[in-house]
Amino acid sequence: MTPDFTYEQRLDRMYGLRRFGIKLGLDTIERILEGLGSPQKKFRCIHVAGTNGKGSIASALSTILAQAGYRTGLFTSPHLVRFNERICVDNHQISDEEMVNAYEAINSVDSGDREPTFFEFSTAMALYEFGRRNVDWAVVETGMGGRLDATNIIRPSVCIITNISLEHKDYLGSTIAAIAGEKAGIIKPGIPLVTGVRQKTALSVIETCAGEKEAAVSLLGRDFRVRRNRREKTFNYYGMDGVWSGMQTGLSGAFQVENAAMVLATCELLNRQGAALQQEAVGSGLKENRWPGRLEQISDRPLIILDGAHNLMAARHLRKYLAEELANRHITLVVGILDDKPYKMILKDLAAHADRIIVTRPRIDRALPPETLYPEAGRLATDIEMMPDVASAVQRAVETTDPQNVVVIAGSLYVVGEAKEFFESPEGRRWVK
Repeated sequence: MTPDFTYEQRLDRMYGLRRFGIKLGLDTIERILEGLGSPQKKFRCIHVAGTNGKGSIASALSTILAQAGYRTGLFTSPHLVRFNERICVDNHQISDEEMVNAYEAINSVDSGDREPTFFEFSTAMALYEFGRRNVDWAVVETGMGGRLDATNIIRPSVCIITNISLEHKDYLGSTIAAIAGEKAGIIKPGIPLVTGVRQKTALSVIETCAGEKEAAVSLLGRDFRVRRNRREKTFNYYGMDGVWSGMQTGLSGAFQVENAAMVLATCELLNRQGAALQQEAVGSGLKENRWPGRLEQISDRPLIILDGAHNLMAARHLRKYLAEELANRHITLVVGILDDKPYKMILKDLAAHADRIIVTRPRIDRALPPETLYPEAGRLATDIEMMPDVASAVQRAVETTDPQNVVVIAGSLYVVGEAKEFFESPEGRRWVK
């Protein structure tokens, strides 16, 4: 049996596990970790929840901590191309061998009355690997919600809730307040919380929960704020302990400045706890941070942009970016959307500045068929095409787009992942510049 086959065999076994586990509680993940010697207790953690921006914030914090000299673990989801993307140490993905070893470690312990879900298994693998590698810090992103998310087994030094919007209603609740309650479940007694939540109902739920647990809340716009310097493409951060001027984020989009503000507020709180993150390391880490598939530009002739835009808020961020940055460019949109999303509204935002739309579907079973998207796209543009899979849709788009124009690939992180697969292939590599 070759190592490659072993790796793929283990992945197939994991993908065969139950997809979601949010209503099933934390007993299973707790039992698994106890069987491993509770590796999550061997390092300090930062826990990140919210609807959008979790990955951008988590990756920035990981980069900053690594720049400051700490060995740092990062756990995020979903992956775009390979499972290993989910588990990083010092911003390097774990190897296939390390993935197999972590799988075997988790598989060897008793999980109790039921089989773990895919996400529980993945979370346990990450925490095991971070313990094995003796990381100083782990930045851990929730998969969905917070209260019963498998990652809620950790005891963080700082919690972050980025923002709240309607998502995963079958699992988290059908109102902003209900979803906020699930996200607020990551708040721990006495542990500070950083948040960018704006809705009064959501913020009320979060602050009530934090008050009950005597957890101090640092709110974007109230306790810390930013001011953009558009001409220099920098921003000033007005924090709780001082002002940091001329800061830059390595990620595109105006909304990333607010994400950066939450990163910097977290750094201030970590410094209060003795982390000693100097402004030079913080600024360097923030500027050097990259997060694939979020306004990621992989070519300039034509300009090719990959952006997950997988929910309504993210689609509106992309719409604003296209309006501000590419208002006078001819745009071809390649789009696929999952069936649990408000696809008509998402498509309307994504297509707002598109001259041509190519509808498609990723391989995941939850993807809407292009035949569903096609008539909706026809209401938004006159130049419409339908392709059966992402690779053919992307190839069609780039081969028929003039070098001075733009291709935007969006609607789902699964679409972006398959697009990245195409651009890593011999046929697609020639378009990456």
